[in-house]
Amino acid sequence: MKVENIALQEQNKVMQSYNHDNEFIHTYFDYENKESSYPERLAELSTRNFKRKQLVETVRSFMEPFGISPTAHKHLEELEEDAVTVVGGQQAGILTGPLYSVHKAISVILLAKKQRQTLGVPVVPVFWVAGEDHDIDEINHVYTNVAGRITKEKIQDKFVLKLMASDATFDQVEMKKYVETIFSRFGETSNTKPLMEDVLAAVDKENTFTGFFVRLMNGLFAEEGLLFIDSAYKPLRELESDYFQLLIHESENIAAAIVDKESMFDSEGYGRPFDAEGDASHLFYVHETGRMLLTRRDEFYVNDSAGLRFTTEEMLEIAKESPFLLSNNVATRPIMQDLIFPVLAFVGGPGEITYWALLKEAFHQIGIKMPIIVPRLSLTLVPRDTCKALKEKSLTFQDVISGEVAGARAEFIATLQNKQFEQAVIEAEKVLKKEYEKISRTIDSDERMMKDILKKNLNFHKLQFNYLKEKSEEAVIIKHEVALRKFSLIETDLYPNNGLQERSYTPYKYMNVYGPTLIKDLLELSLEFDGTHKLIHI
Repeated sequence: MKVENIALQEQNKVMQSYNHDNEFIHTYFDYENKESSYPERLAELSTRNFKRKQLVETVRSFMEPFGISPTAHKHLEELEEDAVTVVGGQQAGILTGPLYSVHKAISVILLAKKQRQTLGVPVVPVFWVAGEDHDIDEINHVYTNVAGRITKEKIQDKFVLKLMASDATFDQVEMKKYVETIFSRFGETSNTKPLMEDVLAAVDKENTFTGFFVRLMNGLFAEEGLLFIDSAYKPLRELESDYFQLLIHESENIAAAIVDKESMFDSEGYGRPFDAEGDASHLFYVHETGRMLLTRRDEFYVNDSAGLRFTTEEMLEIAKESPFLLSNNVATRPIMQDLIFPVLAFVGGPGEITYWALLKEAFHQIGIKMPIIVPRLSLTLVPRDTCKALKEKSLTFQDVISGEVAGARAEFIATLQNKQFEQAVIEAEKVLKKEYEKISRTIDSDERMMKDILKKNLNFHKLQFNYLKEKSEEAVIIKHEVALRKFSLIETDLYPNNGLQERSYTPYKYMNVYGPTLIKDLLELSLEFDGTHKLIHI
């Protein structure tokens, strides 16, 4: 493997400011993303109390069905004592979801290792699975690339609207068929059969998106001791009971803080990511029909569509006696994470960091500070055949993301055209036009019908000439199909759907080519959190 650091133009305005504007960071965050912030955050965490024993019991009980490696066991023991954590999270996608899920886990692990060494204290990596998310359409598909054609392939199953990912079950027979179909799209290599067998074995043991996701991810990162917890896990909700009560008590103040911060955010040109309202509770109620967002109205917490209506006292009672009936939204989830775990740093993508930017005062309302926010590593994997095609076509990664592949392809086709044939067709077209002009002069000016017929007849011949040109171009494309396919390979492999590779493809597409040690080998690379995009030649 070889790493190439590329400075990409940041398209996200929030990330531009986060990476380069200290005033922005001080306005919207508690800590700068720099080494000197870590001892300060560590000192702050040392003044806070955490339910470590109950937390470790919860994480252990969640992970036991998936297997706890010796390193994970050690991390649990450290967490029960005095360890701090680096946390990152993601939805539970099929086949781990897009590559950025794996990249986020890699980022969490590498940052935890680095700070363990630098600070001289135990720092444990934690992956928070967003199992309470209910938008199944975001996780029920995989993108494949066959012969340069990108296809969004959804599993054909019916899921209940608003059902959480951890509760949404799939038909295991259908999922097996789906997995086999996806692997067939990858193409057969020596790695295909063992990889697919591992995935199918996971399907045998799981029938929810979250279970399937965690089983695969735990297998990929077992040696690193990455700890997993599902936000929808019932024992975790019980651990959250006191904190739900705190969020309910502070609901109005939290909502007001977010509204004010978003108004400032919007006035500075960053938009309204929450579109927050002052009456928002930022909590869901887990109803029999799914997760229902609650709004505060006249001293009540309501959801009209589900016919829900609770007093504050009833909400506090639910939080105390049945906390599994409550669920955080995108605003309160970061606060809950920080109340449960001693979070040294949170690793997030651009979208997450945009949301976090609105939460500083909401954290303060609870009496805590935000953790250090670290942008996850951004990687593009470049297989050998793609690297070879880039060199052959004299293209760079920057050319690809700048949209220059199409122009290079057109120029290449132009060099292949039969110029003599094209010129002969053009000459024939000119001669025919002159002959029709001669015929036209023999027709009286008042013979409109004949003029129209002549014009239509000439246009018919023009269409035939165009047909000849098109067929000539098609013949060239067919003749040089192998060479032209390399342009498609470059474009669809490195910049699918006009976006970075990590947003589309599952890592199994690349493990199928490279081998099952892909993740392990990536973790052994020297990957710096320096804001550059990493091209990994595999």
